[in-house]
Amino acid sequence: MPVLHGFVAVALTALTFVGGLAWLGALAFRRRRWLAFGGLYLLLSGALWLAAPLAGREGVPCWGEPLRAKGIYCAMNRSFVTPELRALLEDLAADMDAAHPGTVTVMLDGGFPESGLPLLPHLSHDDGEKADLAFWYRDAAGYVPGRTRSPLGYFAFEEGPSHCPRRWPSLRWNMRWLQPLWRDMALDDARMRFALGWLKRDARVGKVFVEPHLAARYGVAGGKMRFQGCRSARHDDHIHLQL
Repeated sequence: MPVLHGFVAVALTALTFVGGLAWLGALAFRRRRWLAFGGLYLLLSGALWLAAPLAGREGVPCWGEPLRAKGIYCAMNRSFVTPELRALLEDLAADMDAAHPGTVTVMLDGGFPESGLPLLPHLSHDDGEKADLAFWYRDAAGYVPGRTRSPLGYFAFEEGPSHCPRRWPSLRWNMRWLQPLWRDMALDDARMRFALGWLKRDARVGKVFVEPHLAARYGVAGGKMRFQGCRSARHDDHIHLQL
């Protein structure tokens, strides 16, 4: 059992930063251990929001408009970024809302409130200067604010031409068996074009990862718009940006 508890603690730490500590603390309770875990997790997560500025991090709000982090990543303490990146995201969201009223910009994974611990399964996201943005979608009735095709905001891929051969090992998963399960929504072209163009023009942005077929579709290919490589995760389900 100690080995199992140790494994669970490590996994929860890798996923949520404080989950491992909450799990180990809950082991001291013989009864209602899950309730104790939940209480400790909430307490530690709340403490992170208070302590994050000491480490040069700020949390992106978990609700509200025009910018918010997706709820699951807030709950997992993965919505922390540097003040500079938060300011950039707020500016993007405000300009998006001004150009297209009612627009909600949703951040997916940001980072943990401390440098050095990688944000699995990402290869980066360890310094607070990187964030993933959800795409903007529309259905038959029009723009759908704040919603994503998949529950996580990832893995709902937009099909397009690719020159990547099948290789192993690789994080470039197609997950075709999952695609029929997602919501029937299409990209909102006007908002996607505006957002990608805005990111390309803003001097604070260092790189933007997006699949080449999307960069070409929205007329933003080249410059800061980069292809992440054939062994990395696909970026036609979200936008990765970094300072």
